[in-house]
Amino acid sequence: MANAIRVRFCPSPTGNPHVGLVRTALFNWAFARHHQGTMVFRIEDTDAARDSEESYQQLLDSLRWLGLDWDEGPEVGGPHAPYRQSQRMDIYRDVADRLLQGGYAYPCYCTATELDERREAARAAGRPSGYDGKCRDLTAEQKAAYEAEGRESIVRFRMPDEPITFTDLVRGELTFTPDNVPDYGIVRANGAPLYTLVNPVDDALMEITHVLRGEDLLSSTPRQIALYKALIELGVAKAVPAFGHLPYVMGEGNKKLSKRDPQASLNIYRERGFLPEGLLNYLSLLGWSFSADRDVFTIPEMIGKFDIADVNANPARFDLKKAEAINADHIRMLDVKTFTAACEPWLKAPHAPWAPEDFDQAAWEAIAPHAQTRLTVLSEITQNVDFLFLPAPVEDEASWQKAMKEGSDALLRTARATLESADWTSPESLKNAVLAAGEQHGLKLGKAQAPVRVAVTGRTVGLPLFESLEILGKDRTLARIDAALAKLGA
Repeated sequence: MANAIRVRFCPSPTGNPHVGLVRTALFNWAFARHHQGTMVFRIEDTDAARDSEESYQQLLDSLRWLGLDWDEGPEVGGPHAPYRQSQRMDIYRDVADRLLQGGYAYPCYCTATELDERREAARAAGRPSGYDGKCRDLTAEQKAAYEAEGRESIVRFRMPDEPITFTDLVRGELTFTPDNVPDYGIVRANGAPLYTLVNPVDDALMEITHVLRGEDLLSSTPRQIALYKALIELGVAKAVPAFGHLPYVMGEGNKKLSKRDPQASLNIYRERGFLPEGLLNYLSLLGWSFSADRDVFTIPEMIGKFDIADVNANPARFDLKKAEAINADHIRMLDVKTFTAACEPWLKAPHAPWAPEDFDQAAWEAIAPHAQTRLTVLSEITQNVDFLFLPAPVEDEASWQKAMKEGSDALLRTARATLESADWTSPESLKNAVLAAGEQHGLKLGKAQAPVRVAVTGRTVGLPLFESLEILGKDRTLARIDAALAKLGA
């Protein structure tokens, strides 16, 4: 059974990828990898007005960056190609014709105005407002009369008159009654197939065994199950897949996280320097847990434990602070060489504020182990190490005012003298030099080092000070203290 599992991820190429979409892809991918199954990547691009090639390329690039590979789909191929719906229109037309000929579907000639009027009347009478089946059993003469009037028709699928019950992999047994699932359109009047047809047809032809998707699609599941049964009778499908509906991802104010929410865009996390492993680790916790006492784990560990039966049906809240904390843990888990390489995009234009010729690779490699313990996201590296590569420290007036209290000039003069005679091959020696300067002015190390830090780095908070001074070097450190003294004197 294990090798027979086939899941699919089938986004529409509209707009930028968002984290809810990635969570769906991740759960499908982890489920397939856990069971040594097949991950099918399919593009639902039948909406020409909204779909774009740019979004399609972003989808491919995002999945590659995250490491969510696929076994069948664009750029990989497979036995069920093509994997873009826009290239499968002949298939959908053929299936729609077979559904019509078999009596599983029928032409509906109702106009939009007529449908609206009847829905309003149904609501006013307290009845369900879905399609009322007016065209369900038209005679040939009635159809001819409508066509003689010049009416266009859509194709509607004929829903069964009995309840539909299925076992959701996340929510358990669910039952939908006929009055809540009326006949529905599968082909537009212009002949274009609707999502309600193409999605199940592709799942059937691609032999998908498990459909894991968002809770927002739950209401369409009974319609798809009925269509599957018709497709089985027509010889198009082999079986009805198992369904699992993943919980909503909630944003601020107890609202579902939407594409328009700033924190929803995947691009933001990539630009800020989240690690793929860190982001995937956090997204996996939106509805699933590794264990009661462990939130940080590797992706191979997730694959080893992931079971769709362990997904929680309750909505999951997106917590940016927790996402950052988990990403920070993954940064610490990198070996130093990998961390050093991962930071490099933020040490070059356009992110770096220093000239390329001022960047010192040896200094970067020396400071990297100290930076690794401080970062939440990789983009923070730029301001953490800019003091090494800029001709002068960043001018941060708030930091200056906070650190340069009355008497700071005297402290800095003493610190300059003790640092000048210190051993510059030892951070401990530099620490003792500043400590000694502080003692002469009745200050503990924390108070004594604050003016030195701002004079040399421009900021009150940063990497370990004495390791930073050693890497910056004696001459540049003393020159910056001199510049700070000149500013205080002015």
